[in-house]
Amino acid sequence: MKKLGRNDACWCGSGKKYKHCHEMIDERLAAESDRGHIVPTRDLLKTPEQIAGIKESCAINIAVLDYVAEHIREGVTTEEIDKWVYDETTKRGGIPAPLGYEGFPKSVCTSINEQVCHGIPSEDIVLKDGDIINVDVSTIYKGYFSDSSRMFCIGNVSEDRRKLVNVVKECVELGLEEVKPWGFLGDMAEAVNEHAVKNGYTVVREIGGHGVGIEFHEEPWVGYIGKRGTDMMLVPGMIFTIEPMVNMGTSDIYVDDSDNWSVYTADGEPSAQWEIMVLVTEDGHEVLAY
Repeated sequence: MKKLGRNDACWCGSGKKYKHCHEMIDERLAAESDRGHIVPTRDLLKTPEQIAGIKESCAINIAVLDYVAEHIREGVTTEEIDKWVYDETTKRGGIPAPLGYEGFPKSVCTSINEQVCHGIPSEDIVLKDGDIINVDVSTIYKGYFSDSSRMFCIGNVSEDRRKLVNVVKECVELGLEEVKPWGFLGDMAEAVNEHAVKNGYTVVREIGGHGVGIEFHEEPWVGYIGKRGTDMMLVPGMIFTIEPMVNMGTSDIYVDDSDNWSVYTADGEPSAQWEIMVLVTEDGHEVLAY
């Protein structure tokens, strides 16, 4: 990459001179890399213009999940949820990112009880009293991607299932507290895993979060069993998801070979997941989608 002069316009598109924008960050990244740390490449640091576009996409994603929250109830089919997501996304000018992604047939993932993720909506699946369900919405708007999910408790949910749902949300919140510039993804991962294990649960290892914004799935891959001071360094401009999948029983999972998408717990015990999308800022973080 061409070396910029200190008085050249910064590569990020801010309009500022390089010396007043990313020069110090670039110098620190080079030094941290020399120390053996994993650091993000420039393409993972979003420009001000990109961040503005991503936030517009996130606003649609949040609105769609808000609509689902207002209407989801016992007796609704997951096919109806899929239609809500498609209609509410498209009427706002967006495109449901999952639709057609690597062959996925629907506009949203709906994962119930022992389904860990990637559940496919169907007119045959009716929400019942006591179910817990994750609704995972992803949006493309003007070429920018957003991604977040929420858990919903249907009717009279058992105390143990409700606790699982609440603890996973707490895991996300504790992980978020660790997102700060010049920290590490491992700081967040340890906080998530520690809280899950303390409550008697296990964290899925094979599936994690990801960078997002310019593409649906970008680097870095975001796991939740890491240790403090490890994995990629957090730098202002990075955007990624925090979305641990936490199981009541074993962490083992399998993919349903009848559709090659739906992921289930190996022991049939419930699983829960919340997903937020977060931007690393100069003084901490900003939640973009939830």
